[in-house]
Amino acid sequence: MRIIAGKMKGTKLYTLDGLNTRPTLDRVKEPLFSIINFKLQDSVVLDLFSGSGALGLEAISRGAKKAYLCDNSKDAINIINKNIKKTKFENDVEVIFKSYEKVLEDFKNTLFDIVFLDPPYKSEFVSTALKKILNNNLLNENGIIIIETDDKEKVLKEIAEIDVSIFDERRYGRVTLLFLCTKERM
Repeated sequence: MRIIAGKMKGTKLYTLDGLNTRPTLDRVKEPLFSIINFKLQDSVVLDLFSGSGALGLEAISRGAKKAYLCDNSKDAINIINKNIKKTKFENDVEVIFKSYEKVLEDFKNTLFDIVFLDPPYKSEFVSTALKKILNNNLLNENGIIIIETDDKEKVLKEIAEIDVSIFDERRYGRVTLLFLCTKERM
């Protein structure tokens, strides 16, 4: 896994061993960032289930102003910190070692331009996270949320009653990316 573009293009990143995390593959990350490239410059990014920090670090490399990398795994936090040091993004990134629910409460009324939601695939975290993001006013007026899943139908059922709209959807092998904004923006 590596940084694909920007200031630290080509930098190889550390990853977590084991089956508890699955880094976003370069073949998914590259088109993802091509789609949101217009939003990246000077943006504030929240990577809620950060794992290795690859998505937030890619955003910084491509021009985001600030990234918050959050995870509740000590091993993930250690890898994130190693990757921040390797990319020299210490001044651009804040690492948060808490549950996603606590992070979303702590950030009440903080505005993010881009939120990455890549929770464990078999979890029910997407709907809870989306509701907290909206209820706590965490999305900028033109902000977007990107969900990565291997079970699109499950996620669609989870979010059916939530005040968001899907404005783009892409499939890469078994992975689906859903790009959301608030319904009032549509």
